[in-house]
Amino acid sequence: MFKATLAEPQLLVNSISTIAELIDEGLFKISKNGISLVAADRAMVAVVDFSLSLGAFQNYELEEEQTIGLNITNLLSVLKRATSNDKISLNLHGKKLEILLDGSSKRKFTVPLLDLSQEEVPPIDQLEFTAGAEIKPEVLQSGVDDAEIISDSVVFEISPSIFLMKAEGDVSRAELELEKGNQALIDIKSDSNAKSRYPLDYLKKMMKAGKVADSVGIKFGQDYPMKLSFKSGDKCSLQFILAPRVAENE
Repeated sequence: MFKATLAEPQLLVNSISTIAELIDEGLFKISKNGISLVAADRAMVAVVDFSLSLGAFQNYELEEEQTIGLNITNLLSVLKRATSNDKISLNLHGKKLEILLDGSSKRKFTVPLLDLSQEEVPPIDQLEFTAGAEIKPEVLQSGVDDAEIISDSVVFEISPSIFLMKAEGDVSRAELELEKGNQALIDIKSDSNAKSRYPLDYLKKMMKAGKVADSVGIKFGQDYPMKLSFKSGDKCSLQFILAPRVAENE
């Protein structure tokens, strides 16, 4: 038995909306700590690590821990029907997930569970990052948007005092620079210089998670995967691991 009502429905709606950009189905773990999902996209370029903790729920009842397979595209279609005034309740009945939208009216949807096997996910817990920064989501979004008009990839650079994003085309160039002390650069940690290039098509999709966060954590290394962390207090965490384009690095 599992029943839960969300205190802040948009945390789930915005998170699933972002996840659906990368993954079409996945196994959600329902535990005493909340709901979570770890999955890689089909190309194994990106990994999603999502968790919605107990603090995000108005009530949460669970008899035993379980894992359920869902079509994320179908789930999102239902969640998008929720208005800002609706409460979202989740009820697990056998092989189906019941979603109740309770506002000016009560609407009920039923989504079938999928029989999915746990697919291989890169060992993201073993990654060791040498550099990191924390910046405002809207600033990172600007850097991604700027880079997109120049190239299909963007280079991230970091030093002990400067965070830099740049993209270069045949004749054009875009650059975003933040120095330590800038209000948009909340934190920066790096004992040495690091530089790595990443695909913009993936970054654009991941940036939609900015709706659930006040800041975004960025960790990477020299020609190394990047970790993007979007958090809403201790209620919601949406993290991504993105593989670099090593061959194209400058």
